[in-house]
Amino acid sequence: MGEMRARLSRLAAISSFMLATWLWAQTPKPPASSSSRSSSKAAARASIATPDAGAITDGVYRNPFFGFSYKIPYGWVERTNDMQEGNEPQKSLVLLAFFQRPPEAAGDTVNSAVVIAAESISSYPGLKTAADYFEPMTELTTSKGFKIVNEPYQFPVGAKQLVRGDFSKVLGTVTMRQASLVALEKGYVVSFTFIGGSEDEIAELVEKLSFGMAKAPMTKNSARPH
Repeated sequence: MGEMRARLSRLAAISSFMLATWLWAQTPKPPASSSSRSSSKAAARASIATPDAGAITDGVYRNPFFGFSYKIPYGWVERTNDMQEGNEPQKSLVLLAFFQRPPEAAGDTVNSAVVIAAESISSYPGLKTAADYFEPMTELTTSKGFKIVNEPYQFPVGAKQLVRGDFSKVLGTVTMRQASLVALEKGYVVSFTFIGGSEDEIAELVEKLSFGMAKAPMTKNSARPH
């Protein structure tokens, strides 16, 4: 019984963090102090293009709008649709969410995950750079018991420069690690969150991300895997 409770508590911690990350993207930001500011924000949102959701072909997620692709680890479980409830195009959108095993399934190891989301920059007054986004992100992450491992720093993915921050949290005998990469693209904050049980695993997950769109192979199988 004690072992089962420990497993469930680890699962709850993992799931609550991923849910909190998702909810942060969906949480309405404080309104501006004047109607003129509100009008200008609405105009700004209307002036930016609405991103498409991207598509998965042969195990690779491609998003032409933001110009990146991600090779999904074999056998992982998709939960994108579950996390897309409440999406608001031109404001917040979960693009991709995959877990090593179903979030509801208990286990003795960290349930590794990849979550990619986009949020309108207009939702964050004063945000000028990708590094600025780490102030609210760090506040949320540390409120869930994570510790800062690395403050935000420049991180290249191929020829693309992103900003990265690293966090960790001890869960009994295992340590959950998180790496978050952020870029500003076409009026949006695009965040790439990687959860794993070791630095090597995080590195492997990050390596599956690439920028610059290669053409998808000619195939009829373009549906998302289940």
